[in-house]
Amino acid sequence: MLHRLFPHPLLTVLLVLTWMLLVNQIKLGSLVMAMILGTAIPLLTAPYWPNRPIVKRIPAFAAYLLLVIWDIIIANIQVAKIILFMRAGDIKSAWIPVPIDLKTPEAITMLAGTITMTPGTVTADMSACGRVLLIHSLHAPDPDAIRDDIKARYEARLKRIFE
Repeated sequence: MLHRLFPHPLLTVLLVLTWMLLVNQIKLGSLVMAMILGTAIPLLTAPYWPNRPIVKRIPAFAAYLLLVIWDIIIANIQVAKIILFMRAGDIKSAWIPVPIDLKTPEAITMLAGTITMTPGTVTADMSACGRVLLIHSLHAPDPDAIRDDIKARYEARLKRIFE
């Protein structure tokens, strides 16, 4: 019964939390509206998710989200230092191909989104075979180190979460 009412429980929780953050107030009416949206949207979109992703390790997923939030904070500081204190000639931007071992489209999308959300890097393209992401880095004195960091810090964790 609960599975029918909440076909995507994680999406329901995410929608409720997002709504509450958007309205920026804790009131009964806001919570009721959040629950309505958190229930209705997954129910209405369930037919379009026949093979929905299975998050195998919820605690690992929560730890990943905390890691990404921390990395975004640190990257903001690093980008500010680069922009404010480095001369333009000293900034070494680079295009970095990152081969990926992830198999599920959801995990690949999470990886690409994580890279793009982290200031100073952006996922620009994906190879036709779906096995390589093209990343642009604002400052990459050692492109191989950035590639290795992405694979070890993000891809390995996403592999444990989704595969």
